[in-house]
Amino acid sequence: MTVSGARYIVVEGPIGVGKTSLAELLAERLRARKHLEMAEDNPFLNDFYKDRRRYAFQIQLYFLLHRYRQQQELLQFDLFKQTVVSDYLFAKDKIFAYINLDDNERSLYERIHPLLEMRVPHPDLVIYLQASTEVLLHRIALRGRAYEKNIDPNYLEEVNQAYNYFFFHYTATPLLVINTSEIDFVKRKEDLEDLIKQISEMRKGTQYYVPLGSRR
Repeated sequence: MTVSGARYIVVEGPIGVGKTSLAELLAERLRARKHLEMAEDNPFLNDFYKDRRRYAFQIQLYFLLHRYRQQQELLQFDLFKQTVVSDYLFAKDKIFAYINLDDNERSLYERIHPLLEMRVPHPDLVIYLQASTEVLLHRIALRGRAYEKNIDPNYLEEVNQAYNYFFFHYTATPLLVINTSEIDFVKRKEDLEDLIKQISEMRKGTQYYVPLGSRR
């Protein structure tokens, strides 16, 4: 499999959509280096899902600085020698900032984020995975992470809608939007192969792929 001109590929999407799983599968297929976020390392994550208002700024700042540090490490890697596949887009940090921060916190955040964003590499291709909120809740329950058991379905719906809005207006790089609500690319090989075919044929601009449902 090859992706024309893409040496730095990012897989994005809301909580539970399967972005890390796809990033790992793509990295294996492309013999690429994986660049994963490791969100569970955030020490505020568990407390945030219990009390969003209290821990919003702490978790946001931690993620912002952690992602920036990871991006700086990526700059040291020679993208001409090996493809890199990541499971997060640095710019998506703003999605959560606008949902969770109050006006004063957001004002401070908006002073910091642009200074960091100008110093991070830009991907050659972004793959945005969509799914309905009901599907996201089901997938989150299946993976059984302790810190996610307190996720408010209303919050997840808000995040899901914010992702859709963000990527509807996204033009920074080529973008492939894939609806995953009716497929399982982890357990069904045919779903994965069809999805990879779409990715390999991706060119410029924004393209939408709505696969045929494979679950019966």
